[in-house]
Amino acid sequence: MTINHSGRLSKEYFVSYMKLFMNAYEYTAEQARELTFQRLFGSQYDSMGHVTYQNFLLAYGELKNPKR
Repeated sequence: MTINHSGRLSKEYFVSYMKLFMNAYEYTAEQARELTFQRLFGSQYDSMGHVTYQNFLLAYGELKNPKR
């Protein structure tokens, strides 16, 4: 997947991306977060900008604590 590093990725993008791993590989939210962080951010939180990183954290929070 090619990503334009000049754009900001939304929370919804990250929710979808991590849900893909959770569904396809039966990963936990934590495992999906770690893989996403490695693949998209290169394990460097500032590699894609502050807003994108904050959206990533919001998405993880939503997956970790889903509303019932």
